[in-house]
This record gives sequence, C-alpha cells and structure tokens, in this order.
Amino acid sequence: MHTLTALNKILGIIGGGQLGMMLTEAAKQMPEHISEVIVLDPNVNCPAAKAGAKQIVGNFSDKNAIVELSLQSDIITYEIESGDADALMSIKEPITINPSPEILRIVQDKYLQKKFLDENKIPVTDFVPISSEPDLEQKILQFGYPAMLKLRRGAYDGRGNYKIEVPGQIAQGYSRFGSNPVFLEKHVDFLCEISVIGARSTKGEIAVYSPVENIHEENILRMSIAPARITKRVSEQAEQIARKVMNAFQGSGVFGIEMFVTHDERVLVNEIAPRVHNSGHHTLQSSATSQFEQHLRAILGLKLGKTDLLHYAVMSNILGPKDLKG
Repeated sequence: MHTLTALNKILGIIGGGQLGMMLTEAAKQMPEHISEVIVLDPNVNCPAAKAGAKQIVGNFSDKNAIVELSLQSDIITYEIESGDADALMSIKEPITINPSPEILRIVQDKYLQKKFLDENKIPVTDFVPISSEPDLEQKILQFGYPAMLKLRRGAYDGRGNYKIEVPGQIAQGYSRFGSNPVFLEKHVDFLCEISVIGARSTKGEIAVYSPVENIHEENILRMSIAPARITKRVSEQAEQIARKVMNAFQGSGVFGIEMFVTHDERVLVNEIAPRVHNSGHHTLQSSATSQFEQHLRAILGLKLGKTDLLHYAVMSNILGPKDLKG
C-alpha cells in the first residue's frame, strides 16, 4: 500500500471488463483524487488495461491475487460479484473496501440476500429454502404453480433459474442443479422490470437516478429506457425502496437495484448488484453525473454529483456471438 494524501488514492478494482474499463476512464478524469488504477482480471490485456489501468492477471477468487491487489492499492472496489469475500474481509485498515466485503458476502448468496431484504422490511416476493426434492414437493404447495427454483450462488443472466409450471417438473428442476443449494420463490406476474441506480457515500449521503425500464431477451438485458414508462406513484415508490435498500446495507458506492412492477402497481425488489450496473450505462450521456463518476465519488467520500436526467435515453446492449470471448 502506498502512503498518499487523502485526496490522491491508488484505486484497485476487482474485475477489468467493460464496467472496470468505464470506471478506469472515469478515474482518469479525477487525477486530483485518483493517481492510478490497478485491476485484477484473469484475461490478459483486459478492457480496463486497454483503457490505461495497470493489471494483475489472476482469478477474481484467487486469495493471493487479491492480497497482491491490496498491497498495491489504497482503496478497493469491484465491478463483479465473483470476488472472494473472505479474502477481502481479511484485508485490514488503512486499506478501505467499498462496498464492504460483508455486503458482497450477502449478495453472493441470493437466498441470504432475499432474507436480508425481508428482515429489513423491503418488499420481495415470497421465498423459502429448499433442502431436498421431497422438501421442494411440500413447499411448492405454499406458492402454487408456476414457481421459480433458483440457485443460491453463482447464478447470473437467468442462468441458475428454473420455472416449475407443473408437478411433473419438480424432479427435473431439482436434479438440474445437482447438489448445489437452492431456494424457491413465488412466481411474480409482473407488468415490467425496472431498476434504480443509486449511490451512497462513505458519509451517508444518498443520491438516486430516475428508474429505468429494462427489457430482457433470453434473460439478458437487451434494452434500457430512461425514464421508465411507469406512473409517478410507482417511480416514487421505487426510489424510496432504493434509498431504504442502501441504508439497510450501510454500504458505500453505486448499487443497481432490480425490481418488478406488478399489475396493481406494487414494487418488489428482485435482486441487488452492489456495483455499477449495465442498466446505468445511459448515464454516461443522459445524466448530469455518470454512474461511474458517482461510484468513485461515493467510495472516496466526496460530495455526490447531481442525478438529473438531462434528456430521455435508450440504451441497446449489443452482444457478440455466444461462443465469442474477449
């Protein structure tokens, strides 16, 4: 760790993909606060490295690589939830990690995440842990059909979800995940999916962006529309929930909070990403402050930027072939 002034930090980022690249680009616009960016990523010459970050080549869960990153950094953040939370918890002051490793530990287990939200009176759909196939057969009766069987850990972009529509799919659904821990959720018949990008600083200041409407294809985000095509009542409800989520976690940084809007205008939290989020890319051009600059301001304890939507925006997520890497 390099001893620098409070306003001149070396920033370490776990993950050097597109989000890490955009964080690097934002950091380079703040030379008075961040002197250098170092990323940990398994892919040589990752996108963040191409944007000017120094790179440590290693897996996100490699404890030795995480320790090496900490030795070269003053403050650590992450663009992906695959980091080793235990390794991050072992890193001592004066190095700071935002959002905290404890938050990462909770969100990595989707059941623990739902439990945390529920305990903090944040609206979520009904859910229960599942210990066996017979347990699933009994508990699904609480919710009826369809119901969602989900992996607790390692799921993303819909991978790790199985919709059970009839009793005959129970065995297939349970065996699909092998011995991996799962939980069951009541199916939500939603009107639309939205997300709120919010930020909470180390000083407790909170700022939220207007809700964004998200359109998915094959469980992958394809388009975000800002602002979301929802009523003022729903928008205010979503923003209020986002503030409550960030205060419950007591975390610092940007949070992507994904939500369902039901046909009767209730808002339910689906899941939390304690990092900059794909549905916030539009802020680079549509908002007074991009989510990437905002994240850095939050973790550095600076005053948060304005979140005004300067003009309407649509973000289209252009993906390459499924077998393409890089």
